[in-house]
Amino acid sequence: MLSTERAPRTHPFSRFRTVPHYTPTPRTVPMTTQPEIEHIWVITGPAGCGKTTVASYLSQELGYPYLEGDDFHPPSNKQKMGSGIPLTDADRWDWLITLRNAATAKLTQSNAVIVTCSALKHKYRDVIRVASYEHPSVQVHFIFLKVDEETLQARVKARVGHYMKESMVHSQMEALEEPQEDEFDVLKIDVTQDKDAVRNNALAGLRAKLKEYEPPTTNGHT
Repeated sequence: MLSTERAPRTHPFSRFRTVPHYTPTPRTVPMTTQPEIEHIWVITGPAGCGKTTVASYLSQELGYPYLEGDDFHPPSNKQKMGSGIPLTDADRWDWLITLRNAATAKLTQSNAVIVTCSALKHKYRDVIRVASYEHPSVQVHFIFLKVDEETLQARVKARVGHYMKESMVHSQMEALEEPQEDEFDVLKIDVTQDKDAVRNNALAGLRAKLKEYEPPTTNGHT
């Protein structure tokens, strides 16, 4: 687990309000000589795509702690969203940093944590990726829940008591920068399927990714 005594490295990304695009490099060989790898799993996508459903399921199945990203929005952000006013980059910036720091802090209790965060734009995802720069043993992964706007609108309309309105779904879809193939730390899950299929596919994808970090077997030979 992440050591509480290790001082994080300062990375230049953390000093600016705009983040240069960071393209993660896929790992093909487990880093057996490095400290234990810790994982931040970010369940991402626009409102109504099922982030909470998938995150709760993964947390329950794997025993990882779970952070609901919405809980880290300041009241001013929630008020704006509840009034149908889209958040600006400035509104999201401190929220993303706070959420990133909370996720990293959880790694002092567990070697993995599940987080929900819309992370609609590439630069928002890059803010979370800074965790890997500050702590070399930490790997950040995104599980992107892919869905069309019509399905999202229907789901949000059916939600009772949630601050996210239908008009906000459209603005989120306009802002969405869907992860591209060069974002190697992103797993894409089609959420137009039934709920069980979505959850099982997310779990299978997560487990497959974890296998990439397992040390190679020797088949009994030295």
